[in-house]
Amino acid sequence: MEKSGRVRTYVSGKRMFLVGIAGCLFAALGGLPLVPAAAAQNASTSQYPSYPSETPNQFEPRADTFDYVRHEVMIPMRDGVKLHTVILVPTGAKGAPILLTRTPYSADELTSHDPRGGEETNAPSSSHLGPILNGYDNATEVIVEGGYIRVVQDVRGKYGSEGDYVMNRPLHGPQNPTPVDHSTDTYDTIDWLVKNVPESNGKVGILGISYDGFLPLMALVNPHPALKVAVPMNPMVDGWMGDDWFHYGAFRQQNMSYIYEQEATRKNDAKWWSSNFDDYDMFMQAGSAGELGRIRGLEQVGFWRKILEHPTYDAFWRDQAVDQILGAQPLKVPVMLVHSLWDQEDIYGAIAVYKAIKPKDTNNDKVFLVMGPWHHGQEIEDGSTLGAVKFNSDTGLYFRQNILRPFLDQYLKDGSPKADVPPVTAFETGTDTWQRLSAWPAGCASGCTLRPTPLYLTAGLKLGFTVPKSGDAEFDEYTSDPAKPVPFRARPIQPVGYTTGYTWAQWLVDDQREASGRPDVLAFVSDTLRAPVKISGQPAANLIASTSGTDSDWVVKVIDVYPDEVAGQAAMGGYQLMVSADVFRGRYRESLETAKPIAAGKPLLYRFALPTANHVFLPGHKIMVQIQSSWFPLYDRNPQTFVPSIFWAKPGDYRKAVQRVYHSSDEASFIELPLVTTP
Repeated sequence: MEKSGRVRTYVSGKRMFLVGIAGCLFAALGGLPLVPAAAAQNASTSQYPSYPSETPNQFEPRADTFDYVRHEVMIPMRDGVKLHTVILVPTGAKGAPILLTRTPYSADELTSHDPRGGEETNAPSSSHLGPILNGYDNATEVIVEGGYIRVVQDVRGKYGSEGDYVMNRPLHGPQNPTPVDHSTDTYDTIDWLVKNVPESNGKVGILGISYDGFLPLMALVNPHPALKVAVPMNPMVDGWMGDDWFHYGAFRQQNMSYIYEQEATRKNDAKWWSSNFDDYDMFMQAGSAGELGRIRGLEQVGFWRKILEHPTYDAFWRDQAVDQILGAQPLKVPVMLVHSLWDQEDIYGAIAVYKAIKPKDTNNDKVFLVMGPWHHGQEIEDGSTLGAVKFNSDTGLYFRQNILRPFLDQYLKDGSPKADVPPVTAFETGTDTWQRLSAWPAGCASGCTLRPTPLYLTAGLKLGFTVPKSGDAEFDEYTSDPAKPVPFRARPIQPVGYTTGYTWAQWLVDDQREASGRPDVLAFVSDTLRAPVKISGQPAANLIASTSGTDSDWVVKVIDVYPDEVAGQAAMGGYQLMVSADVFRGRYRESLETAKPIAAGKPLLYRFALPTANHVFLPGHKIMVQIQSSWFPLYDRNPQTFVPSIFWAKPGDYRKAVQRVYHSSDEASFIELPLVTTP
């Protein structure tokens, strides 16, 4: 859309330049004399005939045939700042509930989707509510078929709203000295809506995905009485522990483009640029994330400066951890947390909030969890496939029709029946079935046992449920070279992108065979399974490992290895599907807040949780665990030499290191699996 706009401007400018040259040549060859611009402007207008403009002074759109009425208002907040808000009321609505989304991504764009899917900026809109909502953050069937009043608002400081913008604006407190935050802004917005939208029944629900999923969580802090339900989907919760900015201290440098575009201007019209076709090359040439930011002028952006100042899990991050904030709040509003099992951006947040607030749900009727086999936000799209992985139904449609719609109706529509939605609805990958559970993790509805069980790394790059034998080889090793970091997916690596042709959303389900064959990746494999192995919950890495350097990253991946040939899906033969994986920055082994050098050559314990899984390794498959020390360029390179800040590591700091993973009877490394057994 923007690309075509830039082309039109360029061509237009080029055309004007050529016309100007032609005029000069015409005059030089004896045509009309050249007239200075100032003289032309001062010439009497009476010399030229008038030609009335065809554009009216004020155009009044006619929307008599539309099935909705669009209102754009500026809603005042308690500090006087006004927030741009789009209100879409179905024609003839009376006593209808309101579904609110607050966003930093343009309320206009979220409520004026091109129904033809074109990329031209002048593409037509629609007289029907469904097509204009058929885009990001709009569960269209739910909104249109449910007769909801749709409200989308720009957060303060973005697009049409007044005020100052702060990334994931913290609540009033140590990180925010002002009296306003997303909690107060949501309260003031809801208060205005129920008093000024006469077609509403006075009940409001709030929902959204990602950043827009973080905002419903903020609404749960001192909520307005008219807020009856919240649905945070794939929410940003803790940017250091495992969501957008860091994972256990390793910096997600491919998100630098997001920080740049989100904060450089109010309307995201300053664009990050690519200097290489392969992002791997671009980040390697820069040297470090800090240096790339300096080259691109990113330090002009406030949030980037905060990132550079807070590489550890200090008070800046702890004070903003939404799961901890909500764990200390009263539980007043029913909430449905929606989690994607292959969320490439915010795989930490929803589960962390669930664990924090579920203990408060003493009647088991206010906190609900849905887990689907999706990428980030795929629950409002087609959920039949994810990359090469196929499911037996459109899981996204199932969620919207059978879970989300009745859940919202129950709390928002007068006289609606109680929804038949269990406390936990979880899709079980492998068997590709939906489960109805009373809590998470549970494994199954009844009659099963969930028990943390060690899956040991053993000699010969084998995996098994028995302790390593005495006398077997004590370790396996590899050389990690920062000059040749392990790519996190096959090269050439695309930038983070969401439009046609980009596959960023699929990287967590990429085939891991390329990595398993590298000499700087250890791949431990089980025997072929004779019976299903089911896991429900978070696996945990327990590595006994050493490095010849003084700092190190450890990447651990739990993988489902498909049979050599798969009937009906030939391309899945031997496929290596990541089920759960994460990275841990070694300097935080002793303290997440204080970075410390690693004792070179000494076997040390590294224990960290991996993302939630609900998966069955089927008979005929194998389980694999891969271990490596880089995941590039998704995460910045660890120089493997301790430096005060990896953001400013110098070329000479990056050194090879010999990495050893121990698996003796005395120093056993294992993956603790949340294993489900049935009678």
